[in-house]
Amino acid sequence: MSSIPDELGAHVSVAGGVHNAPVRAAEIGAAVFQIFTKQPNRWAEPSIPDDIADRYRAAARGSTFVASHDSYLINLASPQPALWRRSTDCFTAEVARAAQLGLDAVVTHPGNATDGDRASGIERNAAGLVEALEATARGPRILLELTAGAGTSIGGSFEDLGRIIAAVAEPHRARLGVCFDTCHAWVAGFDLRDDFEGVWMRAEDTFGVHRIELFHVNDAKTPFGSRLDRHENIGEGTMGLEPFRQLMNTGRFRDVPKILETPKGDDGVSADRANLAVLRGLRGKG
Repeated sequence: MSSIPDELGAHVSVAGGVHNAPVRAAEIGAAVFQIFTKQPNRWAEPSIPDDIADRYRAAARGSTFVASHDSYLINLASPQPALWRRSTDCFTAEVARAAQLGLDAVVTHPGNATDGDRASGIERNAAGLVEALEATARGPRILLELTAGAGTSIGGSFEDLGRIIAAVAEPHRARLGVCFDTCHAWVAGFDLRDDFEGVWMRAEDTFGVHRIELFHVNDAKTPFGSRLDRHENIGEGTMGLEPFRQLMNTGRFRDVPKILETPKGDDGVSADRANLAVLRGLRGKG
C-alpha cells in the first residue's frame, strides 16, 4: 500500500454516518473516494444534520477528491411524468446534500428511455440536470457515467453523452463532465485492450476527452461487447491487466481520480487494498 496518497481510491461505506467515510478511505491509503449520501435503493430523502456535516468536513480535510453516486432509482430519461418528477426531485436533493458536504462531484447514470425514444429521453435527462443545477448554483460538478448500454438505457455511447451535454445550455453546461467506467466501456464495445488510443480519439471527437474527470476502475465478469454490467477484481476478469497497465501509464489521465467499485467480499478493506496494490504495481510498466 502506498504511503503517499495518489489519484486512486474506492467507494467506501457511510455506515454509522457520513463522517465515517474519510476514515475508511484512509484505512485503504486513499485520499480519493466515493460515497452514497443516502440508501441508493430507497426514495426516502434524508437530511444531513449540520453537526454531522461539520464532522464530515473536518474528517475529509486531507481528501483530494470526493464524489457521491446518486440513487439507483433515479431515471431522468423516463417518459412517465410522475417518475421523471420524482427522479428530478431526488436528484436535486442529492446535489444539495453533496453541496452541503462540500463534495467535488455527483456521479449519475443517464437513465432509461423506456418508450424507446432515445432522443426524447436525452432531452428529458438534460431538463432534469438543468433543474438540479439551477437549484444549487454553487455546488458539485455533475459527472455523466458511461453505461453498459443494455436495453433502453442511455449513456452506453459517447454520442449519447455528447448529446446530453450539448442539450444543457451554458452556464450549466460548464458544470458537466464524464465518469468513465472501464467495465461499462468494455462490455459496451470499447476495446480498451487493443485500441486504447482509439477510444480516446473517439471521445475527443464526440464530447471532448477533457471532460473525463473521473474513472470507475473495474474489471468485467462478462465478455467484451456483452452489455452485461458485472464488476470483477482488477486483472481477474475478461479485460485482464493490459487495459489497466495502459491506463496507469498514460500521461493524459495521470491526475484524473480513479475509484474502485470492485467486489468487497467478506473483508472490504483487504479487497480494496489488494486491488489498489495491483493498480499501483502497474505504474512504470508502460
